[in-house]
Amino acid sequence: MTGRRHSLLDVSYSLVIGGIAIVALLVIVSPVVIALMTSFTEGRSLKFPPQGFSFQWYELLFDPSKSRPIHRAAGNSLEVAALSTLIGVVLATMAALALARNRARSARVADNLFMSPLVLPGIAFGLAALVYFSTLGFRPSLNLMIAGHLMVTMPFILRTTTASLSQLDPALHDSSRSLGASWFYTLRRVTLPLIYPGIAAGAFLAFMASIDNVPVSLFLSNARTDTLPIRMWGMMESTLDVRVAAVSGVLIACAFVLMLIMEWTVGLTRRMRD
Repeated sequence: MTGRRHSLLDVSYSLVIGGIAIVALLVIVSPVVIALMTSFTEGRSLKFPPQGFSFQWYELLFDPSKSRPIHRAAGNSLEVAALSTLIGVVLATMAALALARNRARSARVADNLFMSPLVLPGIAFGLAALVYFSTLGFRPSLNLMIAGHLMVTMPFILRTTTASLSQLDPALHDSSRSLGASWFYTLRRVTLPLIYPGIAAGAFLAFMASIDNVPVSLFLSNARTDTLPIRMWGMMESTLDVRVAAVSGVLIACAFVLMLIMEWTVGLTRRMRD
């Protein structure tokens, strides 16, 4: 009787968890599907359900003369994301190498400080960055935006790289040293190749977080350095331009392709779980 009760409880628990998972999937996927469907509308404004089917908004989006501001904003976003990710890979990898196996209290404090941008509200961090840079005499620019994005994206790289280092067998380093290899040779030929999947997974997450970042970009951009999310926000507020849905469709497709590539090459899902 007790065994039967436990079986019924297990089945009920599985059904509840399955139902929650389905609801969560619908909440996540439904907005994506709606945005994609709306981008193919024949109508002149953002409405759902869409009216007819047409590629006109994608054609208008890729027109270099009619969508020049969008292209400039997209170029700014790509430049900021690429540079902040590149610098973040170097700095976060160095930080991970210094902190991964360090058991000192100061190392744990430093690790918490590095991870703090993930905890702080983005709008508060963006405002604090603006006040700080303004106090130093700097004006909003692309370089300041790169610095701001670096602070909020570097923790992604640090976390995945630290996870890879924690799984690295210390005997490999000992073997390398016993064979007379220098620390730099060991780093270049042993450590970095083995933790490369973690670095790549973190770089992908950092790049996507930078492309999608609004709070830091909002405070550190000016009229000529606005990023794609800020441009899309302005278009939504002013005209409900359907090109916003077309931009969303392009971003969704690119993110999906990049995610498949990262999953195939470095096992992105497993690295995020680690």
